[in-house]
Amino acid sequence: MTSRTADFDQIELAEDTREVRKRHGSGAPPGIIDDDFDPGNDANGETRPSIGNAFIATLLFLGADIMLFAGLIGAFVVFRYGAENWPPPGQPRLPVGVTAINTAILLLSGFLMAHTWRLLAGRNRHQIVKWLLAVLALGVAFLMVQGYEWLRLLDFGLKLSSGVFGATFYTLIGCHALHVIGAVIWLSAVSLRIRLSSHAFDERRIESVKLIGMYWFLVVALWPILYGLVYWS
Repeated sequence: MTSRTADFDQIELAEDTREVRKRHGSGAPPGIIDDDFDPGNDANGETRPSIGNAFIATLLFLGADIMLFAGLIGAFVVFRYGAENWPPPGQPRLPVGVTAINTAILLLSGFLMAHTWRLLAGRNRHQIVKWLLAVLALGVAFLMVQGYEWLRLLDFGLKLSSGVFGATFYTLIGCHALHVIGAVIWLSAVSLRIRLSSHAFDERRIESVKLIGMYWFLVVALWPILYGLVYWS
């Protein structure tokens, strides 16, 4: 009798379990997982900052950029150290001195962007816009010096069609210049939006400055590598 009762209880338990799974899916029934659980809260019930889609998208974009430049740099190294003479006879020397000044300009812009990030805690719109515009001015100055260099090199006969030397130079340095142009446009849009906005300097504005800062830091960090590799090798 006791055995039959135990078997009957087990059957009822199994039926109850199947019924719960029908109502709640294949997951655990209520009571096993806290119904008040919130993935945005920690164990003490305090809200954790969430990672926005824009931040994730920017990280993915930066990762793709790093892989792009890794491939371009790898190709340059293969061509550079596979050649007997570099630059080839008849090709002009690259302007190392002027580009060193341009490198200092871009590095300074990176330090100013880092300073701007530190100002975000105070949420002083006027100060933040002022330093963003300073970064923007240095970025434009970098592009102007770069354009001047290119015009001189073209006059000296270094063209994209000037063999492997010209092709690798303009492809690698030109790709970086396009990224600087993109960064300048992005920074201009962020600065203008903050300057003209009638809203408070909220988390969205802070995030926009952080995102353009991440991209700017990548552009700045890449340039010394390209300068040493292309201009000094």
